[in-house]
Amino acid sequence: MKTIAFTGMPFSGKSEAVKIAKEQSIPVIRMGDMIWEETKAQGFKINDSNVGKIATDMRKTHGMSIWAQKTYEKIKTIKDMRLLVIDGVRNIEEVEFFKENLGEDFILVAVKVEDSLRHNRALSRGRADDSMDINLIKERDKRELSWGLAEVIDLADITILNDGSIEKFCEKIKKVFKDL
Repeated sequence: MKTIAFTGMPFSGKSEAVKIAKEQSIPVIRMGDMIWEETKAQGFKINDSNVGKIATDMRKTHGMSIWAQKTYEKIKTIKDMRLLVIDGVRNIEEVEFFKENLGEDFILVAVKVEDSLRHNRALSRGRADDSMDINLIKERDKRELSWGLAEVIDLADITILNDGSIEKFCEKIKKVFKDL
């Protein structure tokens, strides 16, 4: 089974890429769902601050690859699939864990977009863990960069620039799926 893992800064377009995968009946595992589950299990509301705290605390306690390990457990339950999408790889340890456990069938795809465009998108998306304050959005950027996100983006096997229309971005994502 080929596994495509999307990475990129918050609000770069990963969620849109995942949406396209779902529309094409490609199974998706969102690493953030594991963090949301843990956040709820610890009795916290889903918001940027709580989700970020739990993500960071779990990495400090269980190692930087904890969310990859939890994701891999879900991957092992999926049978007879030719293609799978993982949303949300954030650090080198996660990449190394997936490469070790999935081998050359693991393909890392980075979605890139300039910061000002990402921040504008952030203010209009409205997901439960999103902030509507530009300063908090920039803090989220710093937090995710502190996990090693920039290095992961640089390691990508495929890089997709998301600086145009949504239609153009969708075409690029569909081509990646088709090619794989």
